[in-house]
Amino acid sequence: MIGHSERRTLFHETSELVATKTRAALDAGLKVILCIGETLQEREADKTAVVCQAQLKAVVDVTKDADWRYDPDRDTGA
Repeated sequence: MIGHSERRTLFHETSELVATKTRAALDAGLKVILCIGETLQEREADKTAVVCQAQLKAVVDVTKDADWRYDPDRDTGA
């Protein structure tokens, strides 16, 4: 799990650092669960979409199409 809110907050991990860690994990053959999300203050300021898009974009910029898996509900039994 990379990019958890506690690490972003307590250890000041930036979206760029999360992206670098994600790339390194994928290159090492690991599967990644990427966490994105806003703080309470950002949610209350109606910045959820902007924050999440920025966090995700940093990772998208360092990944390839083959790194992603689409997992619709019908495949997971949800």
